Amino acid sequence: QVQLVESGGGTVQPGGSLRLSCAASGTIFSIYVMGWYRQVSGKQREAVATITSGGRTNYAGSVKGRFTISRDNAKKTVYLQMNSLNPEDTAIYYCNLDALGAWGQGTQVTVSS
Repeated sequence: QVQLVESGGGTVQPGGSLRLSCAASGTIFSIYVMGWYRQVSGKQREAVATITSGGRTNYAGSVKGRFTISRDNAKKTVYLQMNSLNPEDTAIYYCNLDALGAWGQGTQVTVSS
């Protein structure tokens, strides 16, 4: 059974940084596209960034240049480095393995002064 566990969320001031991690278990990891999504209460979940098995990345326009997605296949972990955070980045962030329909439980990121 696939399991995705996020960590690294928290509260940070505008302009600050956070690094999210998502550890996978119960599946081969290296062959799959991994993604980070976020959701604000009352709004649709939106894609933030994805990374292919070969390391090709794609970002939402609102985070391009500020966020970096990466992966460590040996550790079965995908990361999201978030810099220059602003209040609009406040959301619950979810890890996704789309091919298997797997989601993590989510981790809260709050950007507030």
